[in-house]
Amino acid sequence: MGLKDWPSAGFPGTAVNPETLLPEVVDEDECAAALEESGDAADHVFVLLARGLNAEAAEMAADARLLDPTSLRLQVLDAEVLRAMGQFDRAERVLKGLLPTVADSSMEAWVNQQLGKVYFSNGNYPAAARCFSAALERRVAAGADASAIYSSTVSLKRALDLAERG
Repeated sequence: MGLKDWPSAGFPGTAVNPETLLPEVVDEDECAAALEESGDAADHVFVLLARGLNAEAAEMAADARLLDPTSLRLQVLDAEVLRAMGQFDRAERVLKGLLPTVADSSMEAWVNQQLGKVYFSNGNYPAAARCFSAALERRVAAGADASAIYSSTVSLKRALDLAERG
């Protein structure tokens, strides 16, 4: 799968690596320009994670959460920071704790997708596949944009492939 086939990671200049299912910066200039225009701390945390700068992302996320403790996006990014730092159980608890809050909303698919990434990164491919499947079903049912549906489809296929091998 060539770089052009990588699913969008949801921020300009980033894409999801179909092998690792993690976001990466694939166009530094486009990403930097979008970051320059963004005043959203969550965007900066996301890009730091996509660059593999986990400690910096954790620090920025903590600072942002002090200013906006109820932000769902920042709470999910907190879980993503935990996942990136190998704290899978804590990341899972954060995301599972958010699921009742987002039930039957457009955010439910995203939280399920993120939970699937936690399981995937921890090597629990069957659980990852279940979460990716739930995210895909919700995204299709809600008429989500094609890039979100494609991301869930690629993630589900990758998790199922690895679950069959294991």
